[in-house]
Amino acid sequence: MNPVKCHLGMRKRRRFMPNQYKRFGKLLEEGMQGILIICNQKPTKSEAEALGLLTEYADLLYGPEKQCEEQEEDDEGETAQTAPEKEVAHSRASTEMNLRRFQVIKSSSSNILFVRSFNIEPEKLVHHIFNDLYTTKKQRTKSLLRMLPVCGTCSALPEDFRRFAETLLQPWFKAPNKGNFQIIYKAKSTHNLGWDMVVDDLTGILHNLNHMNRWDSVNPDYTILVEVIRNVCCLGVVKDYDLFKKYNLQELMKSFGQESKETAQEVQDAQAVGSNA
Repeated sequence: MNPVKCHLGMRKRRRFMPNQYKRFGKLLEEGMQGILIICNQKPTKSEAEALGLLTEYADLLYGPEKQCEEQEEDDEGETAQTAPEKEVAHSRASTEMNLRRFQVIKSSSSNILFVRSFNIEPEKLVHHIFNDLYTTKKQRTKSLLRMLPVCGTCSALPEDFRRFAETLLQPWFKAPNKGNFQIIYKAKSTHNLGWDMVVDDLTGILHNLNHMNRWDSVNPDYTILVEVIRNVCCLGVVKDYDLFKKYNLQELMKSFGQESKETAQEVQDAQAVGSNA
């Protein structure tokens, strides 16, 4: 092989990989919380809409986000500080600036957008969004399909899943707290956690936390969401899962249109009965 051509080929690969990583940013991994968003187009095109919606409601619920600002130093401090110290201080300040309330994370899936959150409760924020949409019946999104809160992520290994779930579920299900529950499971590109294993483990954990916890798929107090994406398991606990159409934004809006048609039909039927009387 021509060494010149080989060298050029290596240079092309070296240029491509860093640019690709920079474009998508940090990968989804254990130890995160946020919102899992299923889109009807490429996640990069839905990013602005998702961030705009989340930021708007987060500001209403938690107040406007406070930006970290670098403090100006006096002349004596600047002269006393060495160049490496200035660089470290600037790097720390830049890191704090980058830790915004929301951060888009690559999920390794073609139609899934994961928005990492900081200093908020994802389940509380997403429920607030759906409750407002349910009340106002206003269409707010075009490319976002489902919006699922993720209370935490862990490795998709059975031992790690059991240990993490037992800790995560305590605020809702550990005595004296209790609740009827159902489990919604979905896995993509993984073979580590199966449906039977997840259901058996979670049912056992919940019974150990409080023997009054009961499975109820008809009228559950809470729905436990288990989304496994490759080697990462996303866990969430939500209320009003069925009322909000499985936390599906598009289906929720469609249900309002159907309700309007049914109401109009009932009015027409009542008018017809009245005219015939």
